Amino acid sequence: MSWASWTTSGVFAGTGGVRTVEAGILTGDLTVHTTWSEGQAAVAVQYSGSSDWFTLTGSPVPCPSEEESRTFHQSVVEAVRTGAGATVPPATAPPSPAP
Repeated sequence: MSWASWTTSGVFAGTGGVRTVEAGILTGDLTVHTTWSEGQAAVAVQYSGSSDWFTLTGSPVPCPSEEESRTFHQSVVEAVRTGAGATVPPATAPPSPAP
């Protein structure tokens, strides 16, 4: 079983914050954590320095590789910085087969 995790702390949520399953909208200084395992990426956020984690709305999402999960994590961090009630952005779709 392969897995990877990525954590970025000190991410200031943009105006409107981020939407979580358990706590609704979170704003302010957040830590973003992505765990990739068995073809899925799960995203949680917390107030930086807190011990409580909250599932970002839309998590988990299909994500086929560890490499793509790193790129996906960065897209989540950017979505958090944008705010506006951010949820999990779609993971990178696999390329379409050539005709």
